[in-house]
Amino acid sequence: MAVSALVVAQDYPSKPIRLILPVAPGGGIDLSARRISPKLTEYLGRPVVIENRAGASTTIAGEAVARAAPDGYTLLMGTSTLTILPSILTKIPYDLIRDFAPVSQVVQMPNILVSHPSLPARSVKDLITFAKTRPGQLNFGTGGFGGNPHLAMELFLTKTGLKIVHVPYKSQGPAVADVMAGHLHMMMANILSSLPHVNNSRLRAYGVTSAKRASVAHAIPTIAETGVPGYEVVQWYGILAPANTPREIIAKIHGATARAVQDPGVKESFFGDGGETIGSTPDDFAAVIRAELGKWSKVVKDAGIKPDQI
Repeated sequence: MAVSALVVAQDYPSKPIRLILPVAPGGGIDLSARRISPKLTEYLGRPVVIENRAGASTTIAGEAVARAAPDGYTLLMGTSTLTILPSILTKIPYDLIRDFAPVSQVVQMPNILVSHPSLPARSVKDLITFAKTRPGQLNFGTGGFGGNPHLAMELFLTKTGLKIVHVPYKSQGPAVADVMAGHLHMMMANILSSLPHVNNSRLRAYGVTSAKRASVAHAIPTIAETGVPGYEVVQWYGILAPANTPREIIAKIHGATARAVQDPGVKESFFGDGGETIGSTPDDFAAVIRAELGKWSKVVKDAGIKPDQI
């Protein structure tokens, strides 16, 4: 059996590879996949074809890959939402640990805590003080219940003891627009969608959610350094294969991914949007997944979020 797997791995790839995305065309994950797919095609020697399968809170795409043959020809571009779903959905058609083989984390990027410029608070500490005197009177928007920005805000609230009302939207764009219009007080927004509006002063930035400042916006402090020690949240995208995919095939895909994200053109394109390319090993990526499953389970419990509210 081991000899057979080795022979298969030596011949891999011999046909096009499908990279399945859990979202419709457009948006951060779609853009990220299309940035690296030409390099993956070049380094693997076969076309890497993007296939969008949106729906069911991203679980349609996840199930398609989890049930696919473990031969390296069907891959998932997963997001950090994968590690949140087990805490907020009671029925998921796959097990994140049992049914997938992590290949490599591709990129990570922070959110930014932003508000309408009319809000009197001008720093994270100011915002905490301001909100504590107005429990339940302020609101925050998100692009949907249970996403990374939503849980990033819930973690902020549990760490600070603040009571701020959640207003979920169907996508992040309208929520950002309503913060700029003054209909919402604040939100945790993806750096890709919010930084241009911070730069033109239509949004006020309080801090980035990562442990260190974003290179593309170094003037914006981290939330951890400005009032909430230990706070850290990033959004990430990464490649996963079906469980039991031969290790030799995983190694080939990882090698191509690591080379792709270090390509100067690819690296620069992500940097310009506030992203940091990773290219981590399968073991390192698996460790991130396990750590975040525990982290988000605790946040959901501490915040009193009930499952299946999506």
